[in-house]
Amino acid sequence: MRVLLLAFECNPEWYSLPAWAYRYAETLVDHVDDLVVVTQIQNRENIEKHGGIKGAKVIFLDVELVVRPLEKLAAFLMGGHKKNIGWTIYRALIYPAYLYFEWAVWRQFKTELKQGKFDVVHRLTPMTPTLPSPMAAWSPVPFVLGPLNGGLRWPKQFAVEQSREREWLSNFRDFYKVLPYQQSTYRKANAILAAFDHTIADLPSSSQEQIINFPEVGIDPTLFNLPVRELKEKVTVLYVGRLVPYKMPEVVIQAFASSKILQQHQLLMAGDGAERERLEALVQQEDLGDCIQLLGNVPHEKVSQLMREADIFAFPSIRELGAGVVIEAMACGLACVVMDYGGCGALVDADRGVKIPMGDKAHMVKSFTKALEELVQDPGCRAKLGQAAYEHAIGHYSWDIKAQKNVEIYHWVLGKEDQKPNFWKTLRVD
Repeated sequence: MRVLLLAFECNPEWYSLPAWAYRYAETLVDHVDDLVVVTQIQNRENIEKHGGIKGAKVIFLDVELVVRPLEKLAAFLMGGHKKNIGWTIYRALIYPAYLYFEWAVWRQFKTELKQGKFDVVHRLTPMTPTLPSPMAAWSPVPFVLGPLNGGLRWPKQFAVEQSREREWLSNFRDFYKVLPYQQSTYRKANAILAAFDHTIADLPSSSQEQIINFPEVGIDPTLFNLPVRELKEKVTVLYVGRLVPYKMPEVVIQAFASSKILQQHQLLMAGDGAERERLEALVQQEDLGDCIQLLGNVPHEKVSQLMREADIFAFPSIRELGAGVVIEAMACGLACVVMDYGGCGALVDADRGVKIPMGDKAHMVKSFTKALEELVQDPGCRAKLGQAAYEHAIGHYSWDIKAQKNVEIYHWVLGKEDQKPNFWKTLRVD
C-alpha cells in the first residue's frame, strides 16, 4: 500500500501538533509498504536533524511566499507566539496559506495520482475541521481526513478567560462552514477521523457514514510507562501544560493556598506562557514558595521523568480538545484530577481518575482542593486509579496500536474490509 500523507505541520522539535504529526508519521511508516510525507520547507531543518522520517520519503514544499507573511500577521495579532494565546486568529489567517500548500501538493503529484501510483491520500494536519481540503475533491484515489479535533464551545462561566485568550474570533467560528472547499471536503472524503463526541457533533450530518471516532492523542510507551512507586510522606502533585488562561493553572495554586493538608506536600508546574508572571506573583503572595515550584518549559523526556516520579496529575483545563498530556500522565500510572469537559472528560472515567463537574472558578478551586486532599491522604486509592489509568492508556493509545487502527481504515476505504472500523474494538493491552 502506497500512501501520500499531507502534513502541513510536522516538526519533531516543536510542541503540540507539529511534534504529534512527526510521531504519527514515524509510526505509520512501519505499517504500510510505502509512505511519502509532504510538508512545508520550514520543517526541513529539524526533520533532517532527526534523520528524516526513517523508512519514508519526505518532500519539502517551499510555500514561504504565502505562509510567512500570514504567520507574521497572526503572531502580531496574537501578541507574539510566545504568549501561546489567540490560536483561532492563527487558524483563520492560515486558511489561504493552507490552500496554497495543497495546490502545490496537487501540482507536484497530480500525474502520479492520476496514474494510480498512490492507493490513498491522507491529510493528517492541520487537525482543525475549520480548514478544508481541496485535495478531497481533486484526488482520484480514496481520500482520508483527520484525525480532526474541534467544535468544543467555551464554557459560559469563563468569558473573562476567553477574552484574555484573545479568542473573540471563536464567536464567529461557524462561518468556516461557508468557506470555499468546505462542503466538498466532507462530501468527497472516503473516511473522516474525528476525535471525541464534540468534534463529531460539529461535522455535517450528511457525513456520518464516513466518520470514525478516532482520538488523535497517542503515547510512546518507551517514554511514558508505569514505574514502581514507593510510599512517601511528601506526595508530589504535577501540572504539565502551557500557562495560558483556558488551562486555568491558578486553580491548583489556589487549592494549595486554601489547604494546610496540601501544603504539607508539593506542587510542580511544568510549562510556560502568558500567565507565568501572574502565577509567580500568586505563589509569592500566598507564601507558597516552599511547596510550589514553577519549572518553566521542560523537554518531552523530562516531562516523562516528572510523571514517573510524581503521584497525582492535576489538570484544570476548561477547554481541552485532545488532552494528550492527560493520556501521558495516565500511561505513567498517575491518578488524574481533571475537568469533566472535552477531551479530559472523555479520557478519564470514575475507575481511572477524578472528574470535576464544570462550574465557575470558585467551584473548581473547592472541588480540586477536596479531590487532591483525599488523594494525598489515600495511597491505596491513588494506586488503584493509577493502575486502571495505565491499562486504559496503553491498551488504546500507544502509537503502534493507533497505526494498526489507521491501516484498518485504509483497508476499509480501499474495499478490502467490509465492516467499518471501530477504534474501540479489538484493542489489546501490551
